[in-house]
Amino acid sequence: MKNALITGITGQDGSYLAELLLEKGYNVYGIWRRKATVDYGNIAHLKDKVTLIYADMTDPVSLVTAMRISQADEVYNLAAQSFVSTSWDTPIGTADINALGVVNMLEAIRIVKPEARFYQASTSEMFGKVQEIPQKETTPFYPRSPYGVAKLYGHWITKNYRESYNMFACSGILFNHESERRGLEFVTRKITDAAVRISLGRQEYVELGNLDAKRDWGHSKDYVRAMWLMLQQDKPDDYVIATNETRTVREFAETAFCHVGIDVEWQGKGVDEIGINKENGKTIVKINKKFFRPAEVDFLLGDPSKAESALGWEREISFSELVERMVKNDLELVGKEIRTRNITC
Repeated sequence: MKNALITGITGQDGSYLAELLLEKGYNVYGIWRRKATVDYGNIAHLKDKVTLIYADMTDPVSLVTAMRISQADEVYNLAAQSFVSTSWDTPIGTADINALGVVNMLEAIRIVKPEARFYQASTSEMFGKVQEIPQKETTPFYPRSPYGVAKLYGHWITKNYRESYNMFACSGILFNHESERRGLEFVTRKITDAAVRISLGRQEYVELGNLDAKRDWGHSKDYVRAMWLMLQQDKPDDYVIATNETRTVREFAETAFCHVGIDVEWQGKGVDEIGINKENGKTIVKINKKFFRPAEVDFLLGDPSKAESALGWEREISFSELVERMVKNDLELVGKEIRTRNITC
C-alpha cells in the first residue's frame, strides 16, 4: 500500500482526491491547521478513514514532521490562499503560503524522503493577460494578481527542484474547476446558491462583477484524477488540465437560472447591465463595481491535448452537468435550511 500526503485536504480538491486515493487502496494522510474549533470541511465523511496531521505551510519544521509521520510516497500540494480577490488585500500572506510554502514542502521532502513524488497545484491564473489562445504548457505567463504571481513562483520552483535535485516533481496547470463542494466565496457557487434562493423566494437578486470574463470550467472530480495520473508516469512533467471550452460568467448565470426554471433576459450595458426574470420582469442580477478586479483576467481557454495523449486523461462531466450538479446540491442544502428554520420557529 502506498502512502499519500495531501496538503489542503479539507478543501474541494483535497476531499475529492482523498476519496480517489482511498478507493485505490492508499493510506491517506492530510495536513490541516489547528483552529479554535474543529472544522473537517469537506472531509467530515472521511475523518475516520484518513490520518490528519497538524502542520502549516509557513512552518518548515511542521512539514518535516508531517513527512516523517506519513512517510509519503506521493505528496499532493493543494494548500493555498485560494481567493484571487483576497490576494490583493493580503499579498504578503498569499506569497508566504502560495510561493514560499511550496519551497517549504519541497525541502521537507528532500530532507526526509527525496524519492517521494510531488504534485504542485499550479493554475491558469498564471497566464493572466493571455499571450496565446488557447493556452498550453509552452504559453508565456503573464499573471495579473498577487495570487497568480505567487502561484507562478510555486510553479517555477517545482520545475527547478526537479531539474536541480532530480526529484519527481510535477505541476498541473489546472484551469477553473468547480463542484458541489465549492465555497460560497467563489463566483460559481455564489451564482448557484443565489439562483436557488431566488427561485424559492428567499432572495431577491445577486450582485456580480464582470459578466464578460471568460473561463474554462470543468469539474473538480475529473481534475483530481489528472493529478493522480501525473504521479504514475515514468517521468515527471507539467500538464495543462482544461476542457478546451470557454464560457462567460453571464453564461454560467444563465445556465444556473435555467436549471431552476428561470429564463434570464439582459438589459443595459456595462456596469448598468441587469438580468431580469422574463416571466415576471423582476431584477435578479445586478452589477456591483466592487466585484471587479484591479487587473482583470478576461479570457482563459486551455488546451489539454498533452494530458489527453500522454496521461490518457479525459473529462467526463460536461459544463451543463457541472452547473446542474451544483444547483441540485444547493437545492438540497437550502431546502434543509428552510426545514430546520421552520422547526426551530
